[in-house]
Amino acid sequence: MKITSNSKRSTLKKKAIIDFAEHVSSGKAAFFQKYGMDFVMGPRKGPYLQDIDGAKRLFNLHCNGGVFNLGHRNIELIELLKTGLDDFDIGNHHFMSKARADLARKLAELMPEDLGYAIFGVGGGEAVDLAFKVARAYTKRAKIISARGGYHGHTGLALAAGDAKYRSPFGPSAPGFVQVPFDNVQAIADAADTDTAAVILETIPATLGVAIPAEDYLQSVRRICDQNGILLILDEVQTGLGRTGKLWAFEHFNVVPDIVVVGKGLSGGLYPITATVMRQPLESVFHDDPFIHVSTFGGAEIGCLVAQRVLEISAAPDFLNHVNRLANGFAQQLNLLKKSHSKFFIDVRQLGLMIGLVLKDVQCGPILTKTAYDHDLLMIYANNDPSVCQLLPPLVMDPDKLDWVIRQLDGALTVARRLKTVAGVKTGIERFIKKMG
Repeated sequence: MKITSNSKRSTLKKKAIIDFAEHVSSGKAAFFQKYGMDFVMGPRKGPYLQDIDGAKRLFNLHCNGGVFNLGHRNIELIELLKTGLDDFDIGNHHFMSKARADLARKLAELMPEDLGYAIFGVGGGEAVDLAFKVARAYTKRAKIISARGGYHGHTGLALAAGDAKYRSPFGPSAPGFVQVPFDNVQAIADAADTDTAAVILETIPATLGVAIPAEDYLQSVRRICDQNGILLILDEVQTGLGRTGKLWAFEHFNVVPDIVVVGKGLSGGLYPITATVMRQPLESVFHDDPFIHVSTFGGAEIGCLVAQRVLEISAAPDFLNHVNRLANGFAQQLNLLKKSHSKFFIDVRQLGLMIGLVLKDVQCGPILTKTAYDHDLLMIYANNDPSVCQLLPPLVMDPDKLDWVIRQLDGALTVARRLKTVAGVKTGIERFIKKMG
């Protein structure tokens, strides 16, 4: 009997799941199969992800926290990458590089005041680690203040700035880190002392449930830092590059940090690259020995070409106008959905296309994640506040797709509301939350 292409794809998927379970993560494989979400990434383009067997296609409303701001496999960026390979590879981290210099200059042009130096890495955690090292070296202090419920990555120092559930399984944390509640000025003031090197905050903490701070919060934190000789680090890994309707989210709050961490979307979803951007005086920590920090793949020259074009696209007025028009469309439609599902969906947190759907309780986020998946939408609940589902659509999304997305979300909310009332769901959802966390 001749094997059909569908059968071949099905066999390919089964083999991929088995290999993943045996050689990558048996826990993840078991988890996703248990909850009927055994999606194996196959073809992807624009806002869509397709299962390797062709049976399922998802509209990406999470974008890996902003990695795919410009969609999957952006044609312009792919062509740039292909052309760049005629002349470039990763380069050499010891030598000077025009590609790195060009990208750093572009970042400086797009940053306020004297945020003129950039050091490149490959992941957000690495970029955050570097920000801490610079702050400690420059101030000659050790203490780092971060926000409870925030997220800065899974590397050593970045992990120490996060919640205990991410770091405690791995043993003692790096010393010198203190957490305080987000959006609480007094807590920052009380924690700040003569040994404090820096305060790090996500401008809008997505993992905390897209918590949008009070209008004067960041300005107040800035004043506390200035009064105490403390550096202010803003993590814009998820909020930067147009996500909020401005190029940098901190622009909404009329504040300028000392260090900005940029990542995820800077890659164009094609070549990993991050940037730690700092005020000019801070670069002095590398004067005595410019090799005290190196990153073999950080600022890979081929990645710099992509990142520079990402910056050009993201900073363009027409692009940002598109983001804001789309954001207004989402705001109108989501408020209508909220009225229709008021017993389950209680509020919307939104700045541009940084959107959090506030649900009734912590069971609801995981339930909606699953029902959205069943309605062909990829959404993920906020890990540090499961009562919120993150909605981070591609910034290049076609406005004509909005009505379809809202219809699918309406269906997902309807089913989620029913599931919430099913006897015994509480225990199952609690297990879901625990495993995802």
